[in-house]
Amino acid sequence: MVSDTKHIKIKDYNYPLPDERIAKFPLKQRDQSKLLVYKNGSIIDDHFYNLANYLSKEYLMVFNNTKVIRARLHFKKPTGALIEIFLLEPYMPNDYEQIFQTSGECSWVCLIGNQKKWKEGVLSQEFTVSGKSSTISAERIEKDGLQIVKFSWDNSDIFFTEIIEGIGELPIPPYLNRKTEESDNTTYQTVYSKIKGSVAAPTAGLHFTDDVLKSVDDAQIERAELTLHVGAGTFKPVKSTEIVGHEMHVEYVSIPRSVVSSLIKHEGKAIAVGTTSVRTLESLYFMGLKLFKNPNLNEADLHVGQWEPYEDTCNISAVDALKSVLKFMDDNNLAVLNSSTQIIIAPGYEFKIVKMLITNFHQPQSTLLLLVSSFVNGNWRMIYDHALACDYRFLSYGDSSLLIP
Repeated sequence: MVSDTKHIKIKDYNYPLPDERIAKFPLKQRDQSKLLVYKNGSIIDDHFYNLANYLSKEYLMVFNNTKVIRARLHFKKPTGALIEIFLLEPYMPNDYEQIFQTSGECSWVCLIGNQKKWKEGVLSQEFTVSGKSSTISAERIEKDGLQIVKFSWDNSDIFFTEIIEGIGELPIPPYLNRKTEESDNTTYQTVYSKIKGSVAAPTAGLHFTDDVLKSVDDAQIERAELTLHVGAGTFKPVKSTEIVGHEMHVEYVSIPRSVVSSLIKHEGKAIAVGTTSVRTLESLYFMGLKLFKNPNLNEADLHVGQWEPYEDTCNISAVDALKSVLKFMDDNNLAVLNSSTQIIIAPGYEFKIVKMLITNFHQPQSTLLLLVSSFVNGNWRMIYDHALACDYRFLSYGDSSLLIP
C-alpha cells in the first residue's frame, strides 16, 4: 500500500555510525576492500576480488558509466569575498553532451556558496588551459525558483569541458569533512567511467579493477552499461518525520538500446552495480509500463514520478515492459533512450528487474538505506550490525556488500 510506504518514519532507519568508521580515503588497492555477502538471510565475509564467485550468469550485470565532473568553481569578488559555484545540471543547452562542447557561453542550475555576498554583479577570473588564455565571467540569474548561472568567456577555441578541467575542483562527499586532494581525481572515479555529468560518484563501482572485471567476464557474466548522472540531492538528508515529506531529486538517465535488448535476453533480470543502477533499471520498467498502456508517448512523457510506482496497480512482466521500450525506441529510431526519474525506493516497493545488488554501506536515515531495506525485505539492521561488529568501513570510500534477497 502506498500509504504505508509514505508514512514510514525515518527515525526507524537510524543506527550509530561513529566518525572513525567513515572511510576518509580509499584503500590503496581498490579490490582489496571487504565484501559482505548477504544471501538467503545469512552472511559471508569475503573480499571484493572474489565477487564473481557469487554472481549468476542468468542475470545481466549493469554498471553506471557516469563520470564525476569538477563541479566546484571558485570566484573571488573585488572585495575579496570568496564565492563557490557548484554546477548541478545543464540549463542552456539543457543536454549534458552539448553543454560540455559549448564555446563562448552556457548556463547551469547551480548551488551558490556564500551567496549573501553575491547579490548582483558579474564575477570574473582569468585562466589558461592547454596553453590557451581567456577570462570567464559568471552572472547570477534567478528563474522559477532556480539559481541559474550564465557563464561566458572570450576565447571560442576553448570548450566548457576544458574550463572545468582547468579551474574546477572535484566535489567529494560533505561527510568526509576534508578538502579534495589530488588523489581524489583518480580514486573518486570508477575505472569504467566515461560519460561526464555527475557531481558524486556511483560509489559501488569504486571497488572494481580491470582484474575484477576480467574475473566477471571469465565467469561468463554478461556486462552492460547505462548512464545516470548523480546529483547533489543524493546527499540531501531526510528532514521530514515521515518520508512522504521528502522530495526526491530529478536524475537524468540514458539507456542504450543494446541494454534493453540484453535485459530481454536475460528474461528481465539484472545484477545492479550500485543504487543508481537500481533506480535506472527499476524506472525503466515503469517507462515500459507507460508505453505498454500508451505507445504514442514521447521521451519527456516517460519521466517516472516519485510515488508513481506505488500508485500504478497495473502489473505486467518485466519482459513485456522492456519489449514495449524496445518497440518505442525502434519506432522512433533511438539508439539511446534519454529520460529522467524521481523514483523513491522504500519498504513496500516491489522490485521488477533487479535480483542482486552490489552496494556500499550508507548513511543513517538516508533514502539509500530505505532502498537497501526494501531490497533485503527489512533485514538491513542484521547486515549493518554485522558490518559494524566486523570492522567494515562505511560510506563512499568504504567497503562493499553483495545483497541477494
